[in-house]
Amino acid sequence: MDDASKMPPRDAPVARADSGAVAVLTLNRPAQYNALSRAVLERLHAELDAIAADPAVRVVVVTGAGKAFCAGHDLREMRSLPREDTAALFASCSAMMQKITALPQPVIAAVNGIATAAGCQLVAQCDLAVASPEARFAVSGVNLGLFCSTPAVPLSRNIARKRAAEMLFTGESIDAPTALAWGLVNRVAPAGELMPTVHALARALLSKPRDVLALGKALFYRQLEENVGEAYRDASCTIADNMAGKEAQEGVAAFLEKREPDWKT
Repeated sequence: MDDASKMPPRDAPVARADSGAVAVLTLNRPAQYNALSRAVLERLHAELDAIAADPAVRVVVVTGAGKAFCAGHDLREMRSLPREDTAALFASCSAMMQKITALPQPVIAAVNGIATAAGCQLVAQCDLAVASPEARFAVSGVNLGLFCSTPAVPLSRNIARKRAAEMLFTGESIDAPTALAWGLVNRVAPAGELMPTVHALARALLSKPRDVLALGKALFYRQLEENVGEAYRDASCTIADNMAGKEAQEGVAAFLEKREPDWKT
């Protein structure tokens, strides 16, 4: 796979580089620690919409250029906006975050440096996350008198309630091993091995049938918002339909015949 750590074009707020069936989106404002400006959000919306409609893309990776993953919103830009434009900015960011969940493809955050405020929100919103040893995570808006209200939504759905409250109320940062222990990230890569570790995880996902992963991702998030009875009814219908599909028929046959499945996807 291509080395996604290479610097993307200077004028692109978000750079996309496809390597086979993996689309790598790189936040590209390294001098601003990849802050989520309006231009960055607009580009992310466009890229996510394009990826959602592209069956050739099987896995998405989100990372940052330079030393940071994402330092949150662009405070200089926000400070200059009237209240209605600030509200529109946060609404756009929230909609972008929800597009990640709605994507049929799994999304991996490759956290190469600091992930603060909306940057930490982005990590929590992605389906999976791999961190470098240098990564640090914080929802530190409270230190500026600005409570991280929107980051609280995915953060509190990723880690235990008291852990999330501690991060939100104190604004203190946690390191990569703590993020792993708390469940904010899936893996911490060895030093200098972030993107190879991410690509290895991507290859594991590519080995699974595309349509079944899409079905499973949709069910996974849907059932989290249902009560237990509704979740079981939904899951029962989903797995019954899945079992009747060609992917499960091939997978079960391959298992019984002691051979590798031929997904053809």
